[in-house]
Amino acid sequence: MIVVVLALLVTVGVSLVGAQSQQKTFRIGMFTAGVNPRAFTRAYEERLQELGYVEGRNLRIEWRQAQKAEQAAQIAAELVRLKVDAILSFGAEPSLRASTEATRTIPIVMIALNYDPVAKGYVASLARPGGNVTGIFYQQPETDAKRLELLKEVFPRAKRFAVWSDAFVGDQVKAVQAAAKALDLQLQLIEFSPPYDLERAFLTLKQGATAGFVVVGGPIATRERARVADLALQHRIPAIGPVDYGLLLGYGTSLKPILRRAAEMTDRILKGAQPSELPVEQPTKFELVINLKTAKTLGLTIPQTLLLRADRVIDP
Repeated sequence: MIVVVLALLVTVGVSLVGAQSQQKTFRIGMFTAGVNPRAFTRAYEERLQELGYVEGRNLRIEWRQAQKAEQAAQIAAELVRLKVDAILSFGAEPSLRASTEATRTIPIVMIALNYDPVAKGYVASLARPGGNVTGIFYQQPETDAKRLELLKEVFPRAKRFAVWSDAFVGDQVKAVQAAAKALDLQLQLIEFSPPYDLERAFLTLKQGATAGFVVVGGPIATRERARVADLALQHRIPAIGPVDYGLLLGYGTSLKPILRRAAEMTDRILKGAQPSELPVEQPTKFELVINLKTAKTLGLTIPQTLLLRADRVIDP
């Protein structure tokens, strides 16, 4: 009897070892064009880990970043050669464009920021994407227009504001301009181009005597968000931007929950779901964040009506 039990234990042990040795290691290509968004994409990796994907055990992430748009095709082709199980395409359009040109079979989970994947032909529709692409679509122009309206509430008598403008945020700036016209405001454009001299830009802002500054979300602003917040405080210029930027006001959708949701979609695909059957999603939760610490430093009083609408208030 003891011999039989021992034999069974050995058999079970061998089977478990065999199962562990045969456990698939999934390989995911994480691909972005433009700036390095690692502060946000870690949320994607953390959610994957919560779902049971542990790098070094059953997961390998191939992180790639195209500093220039012309590098995107080469990187996408490399990921295809590596036979990744899925591609996360994050941010600016060149990463998704290159990925879809490189493969029609490898599943692609996109986080499309500020371009319409339906209008661009990457998916047939949000409800029924078709093909090998699904993911999350977040277009910010309407959000940026709302940011100007919120900033105006802090300065109800002000007539002149400013907005960030660069090659990546044209549609967003147009939305802010339309909002300014509707509110009968003057809008100063602070245009950025390489090498993106932020110090000079803020000096221009100060000389322009603007009441406040709208920082539209884009690749350059994302990369420089900490410095933008520091300079805004240093030059005592009230600013509003995305909720992750640490300015006087923040409005919009945080990118971290979007990345976590993208990880959940990736998990479904790795378990057999087809991208064509997974609807493209859009953020539904928008937050208003008010930084009272910054307000105190700037000597500002935030209207009570605005404080009551805030989702988060950062106290001094």
